[in-house]
Amino acid sequence: MYQSIVVGYDESLYSKAALAEVAQRVKKNGGSVTLVHAVFFDKEEFAVMPSQLEQRMDIGARLCRVAKTDLQSAYGLNGSVESFVCEGEPPEVIVDTATGKKADLIALGTYGRRGLKRLLMGSVTSQVILNAPCDVLVVKKPCIGCTGSYRSLLVPFDGSISSEKALLRAASLAKTDGAEISVLYVIPRYEEMMDFFKTETIKKSLYQEAEKIVEGAKKLASGLGLPIKAVVQEGRAGDKIVEIADTMKHDLIVVGTHGWSGMDKAIMGSTAERVIANAVCPVLIAK
Repeated sequence: MYQSIVVGYDESLYSKAALAEVAQRVKKNGGSVTLVHAVFFDKEEFAVMPSQLEQRMDIGARLCRVAKTDLQSAYGLNGSVESFVCEGEPPEVIVDTATGKKADLIALGTYGRRGLKRLLMGSVTSQVILNAPCDVLVVKKPCIGCTGSYRSLLVPFDGSISSEKALLRAASLAKTDGAEISVLYVIPRYEEMMDFFKTETIKKSLYQEAEKIVEGAKKLASGLGLPIKAVVQEGRAGDKIVEIADTMKHDLIVVGTHGWSGMDKAIMGSTAERVIANAVCPVLIAK
């Protein structure tokens, strides 16, 4: 899987991390990498300096040439790396390139929690995730000792179609990488949301429903010939996903896109946004 990968690249530490993550995977499993560097140029703002656009395009081309050389020397990816330097808004350029290349994965770096809060204002990361024609891998920190594969995958699962899709994607990765899969269902704290006292009867009912949901995940995975671990927790889904991933040392979280339909700007308040903002490991969004 993931034979055609597009990487948004701007030479930042985090885009380099995304590129390293992808390069290791392509080295091990084959495929191709397309570097995309977008140059945003406000024609009105820079009308008095038209040479600025050409200079920025030249800088972008140079950055990509250096990155390609590094990939060839460090990972031996000769002939499997190409690059594009395009004028335009970065999210649009990245998504359009992925669409044109028929890519099956987009990889992006981020700038940590402070930068990720700009998801609520339509940042590059959020816009790419919302509009991508394929899965999106968000890498939050430099790749230290990455091997091109994952050992332990965490899949938040609530029985929705999008969470089933995430589990199927994780299963494909697990078969390729020999990874273990854990599914996590988080029981909402209904007493906080609905202002009622949770009796033991209500608590028992909530846990019975949780068991049905994780049994559904086990049944789905079993049909694919994969055993999975199941974890049930209570609390805020986004916070618990991050906590469990850190505690159990998962090296990838695979999430679906539940609840995003009709949203064209930010993913304000969604579980996925909280996970992307706070997770210590990469996050794969299954589209």
